[in-house]
Parts: sequence; structure tokens; C-alpha cells
Amino acid sequence: MPRSQDAQVVGLDACTATQVDEARVDAARSLLITQEESGRIADAFALLSDPGRVRVLFALLEAGETCVCDLAEMIHMSPSALSHGLRLLRTAGVVTNRRDGRMIRYRLADSHVRLLLDITREHLGHTADHREV
Repeated sequence: MPRSQDAQVVGLDACTATQVDEARVDAARSLLITQEESGRIADAFALLSDPGRVRVLFALLEAGETCVCDLAEMIHMSPSALSHGLRLLRTAGVVTNRRDGRMIRYRLADSHVRLLLDITREHLGHTADHREV
């Protein structure tokens, strides 16, 4: 990006004058999350950075507890790619599994995962509506 365009972009996202409101900064600072917590939240969102894992979660959201074979068929994913994604999601505590004879069945870990997926989808629909205007 040429220098003049770079300065224009920064101008859109930055203050042109430096004036700190100490009372506002102090009040907000006491409410901020810790570095550790922000890292954990970033890691949780990183799980959603892969479209395949997102499709797995939405399939489990809609179908409920599902065996790996059915899940692979639903989302058109190879069993090996699906197993890798499920392992990451299980390790992160987003999905759980149980053995049912020779089958392994997966489901969303709890209602918080369902809520996160629903809210994210609703938010994206809301922002898309605003862009169309």
C-alpha cells in the first residue's frame, strides 16, 4: 500500500489527537479480562476458523448425538479428516463422545456451545443485512 493510502487508513482507525481520559481508562481497566483468559477465548474461536469443524458442530447442533459414520456422510467429509476435527473439538471440551458397542457417538458438550453457534449465526445474518442497505 502506498504511504499516502496507509496514512488515510490509519486516520480512519486512530485518534488524530492524543488525549487520555484517565477516569474512563481506570474504570474500564478494572473490568478487562486477563491475558490468560483472552488467550483461552482466542483458542476457542480458533477452533471455529476451520469450515469443516464448523460444519461438524452445526451437524451435531441439528442432528443431536451422531455416530462418526453418519456424521461423515452428512457433511461430506472423509472419515480421517472428520476424526482429526473431532479429536480437536473433544480435547477442547466442545464436543463429547461415548462408546455404543462398536460405534462412537458424538454430541455438543453443553448448551453453551449451542448458544455460541446460534448467536454467531444470528450475528452474521444481522451484519449481512446491514451491508445490503
